[in-house]
Amino acid sequence: MLTKNKPFAHAFAIVGLVALSACGSGAETDAADGSTQIDETETLAAALGKLPELSTVNSAIVTADLNTVFDGVGSYTLLAPSDEAFAALGEAGQALMTEEQKPILVGVLRNHILPGYLQPEDIATAIDAKDGAVTMTTLGGDDVTFTKDGETITVTREDGASAQFSGKAVAASNGVVIPIGAVLQPQ
Repeated sequence: MLTKNKPFAHAFAIVGLVALSACGSGAETDAADGSTQIDETETLAAALGKLPELSTVNSAIVTADLNTVFDGVGSYTLLAPSDEAFAALGEAGQALMTEEQKPILVGVLRNHILPGYLQPEDIATAIDAKDGAVTMTTLGGDDVTFTKDGETITVTREDGASAQFSGKAVAASNGVVIPIGAVLQPQ
């Protein structure tokens, strides 16, 4: 059910999550425990380029001309589908990378980008604090909902498409890359 307070609720959730992320130590964390690896010496675009398991989403971002966004001053969180997630799309995933499909690719990618600097730990803390799901709006304008089952965080689109956080997140100077196990596209 939609309410008139929905934009306020989203803004409040974003501000709360960003405030929680500011509580981080700023030092590199131990990757073995599943926490975020922090390297504030490089941009989000540079950090993404160094992650071989995310080479397809990196190529997609370059193809969509969104890489300059991740080199800028704004802070973003990228829910980055793994190479395996793109491979699972088969021919449809390959077609997305063509020039003819560029507008669709841009739309798909924008729905994987959140405003702000959000580490998985921040999202988990917000879910715990709210004692339930947390909903945010992507740069593409779609709502995604984060839920937690044990230590596993799942992100779900309004239409039911979902993915679990998978792999180690990497925080850069202007954003965070959170690997996910599926491409969040309309079903």
